[in-house]
Amino acid sequence: MFWTSHPVDKISGIVTAPGDKSCSHRALIFSGLADGTSKISGLLEGEDVLNTGRAMSALGATVDRAGTNQWTVKGVGTAGLVSPSDSLDFGNSGTGSRLIMGVVAGYNISANFTGDASLSSRPMARVITPLKEMGAQFEATDGGRLPLTITGRNPLKPINYCPPQASAQVKSCLLLAGLRAEGTTVITENSTTRDHSERMLRGFGATVSVQSTGEGAIVKIDGGQSLQAQETSVPGDPSSAAFLAAAAIISNQGGVLVENVMSNPTRDGIFRAVALMGAKIGAEEVGLAAGERLINMSFETSPLSGCTVPRNLVPSMIDEFPILAVMAAFADGETIVRDAAELRVKESDRISAVVKMLRVNGVEVEEFEDGFIIQGCGGPVPGGGLVETHHDHRIAMSALIMGTAAQRPVSVDDIAMISTSYPDFFEHMQMLGADMRQTAR
Repeated sequence: MFWTSHPVDKISGIVTAPGDKSCSHRALIFSGLADGTSKISGLLEGEDVLNTGRAMSALGATVDRAGTNQWTVKGVGTAGLVSPSDSLDFGNSGTGSRLIMGVVAGYNISANFTGDASLSSRPMARVITPLKEMGAQFEATDGGRLPLTITGRNPLKPINYCPPQASAQVKSCLLLAGLRAEGTTVITENSTTRDHSERMLRGFGATVSVQSTGEGAIVKIDGGQSLQAQETSVPGDPSSAAFLAAAAIISNQGGVLVENVMSNPTRDGIFRAVALMGAKIGAEEVGLAAGERLINMSFETSPLSGCTVPRNLVPSMIDEFPILAVMAAFADGETIVRDAAELRVKESDRISAVVKMLRVNGVEVEEFEDGFIIQGCGGPVPGGGLVETHHDHRIAMSALIMGTAAQRPVSVDDIAMISTSYPDFFEHMQMLGADMRQTAR
């Protein structure tokens, strides 16, 4: 069965943003390492996050569901991790797999890491290389990919490392490994990436220093620090909110309020980019969660104009380019995305996947190695296409959002992977007035 999104006249309503996926991964990992029992509320119960919880359980933590989005985790503390009896299966999750490689690297244990076909195609050398320098050992599939086995070392050697790619996953992996190093680990970023690990590590009692260097930062962590159990409230996911925002903005009659969205300058690039295109966006501050600001965000139907996405916004919206491309397709004029080569190695080759998604729905787009140029339709896109999702949840959701305001319905070939990041997507879209349903092949 395909899933098809049919055009509707109006998208409106109020939705509470689901828990942030990045923070949910980290809450489970840090709680699993901490001394004592942590309580987590608002956890995103998507398959990616649940796989991280299963991995921490296999490594010795006690991870229990206490209720809807409520979890308790008894950490290993000074007892340390244990070698898992079976492979750690991360499914589709690059975040869970890369961060837990940094965890395992600092203990005298071995673990085998596996994942689905999409994750097994993604490059792991970006974390393998620095972790080897710190003393961990790896046996990996050709090209430094999963499945792989890591044998840790305690203590690790500290490292002074400048990642060649702007990657919060690499930085977070090395911060976790740095906790088990004999000395200070230094990560120098040429472009600042999302800083959830730094914020949450401080919440769990660790000292992490960050020095801004213009567009980048120098992040330092001393080895030998222990984490202490905490009560963590996971903030709402801005990446998920972006889909709800787009549905409202491109709708013929759109008005959506998304509550409890995390406001973080390393994650809000999508909203700043769409504001440059003329989107009507409102925000009201409502509090704090896990060291992050929370805001309620409102979005209204907006006539959009194409823009050149500023280079400095790219790291803070790297996951949102598929949904940006949808909004750009409805805009008047040309939208240019460059300096985004990292999109080639996400859950799919997202540059290629975005280009195909737009072309099959009648949108003119030019592809480059590091981005694309979209010729906006100045209104509803033709639609009518069947989008190949390439097992990428963000391509699937973006195409379905496109269908809510296109001239003709838009179909996708698979929706199974949407549960990895946004299990309530269809329920939330139905609440807002979308018409998404199964159709026969």
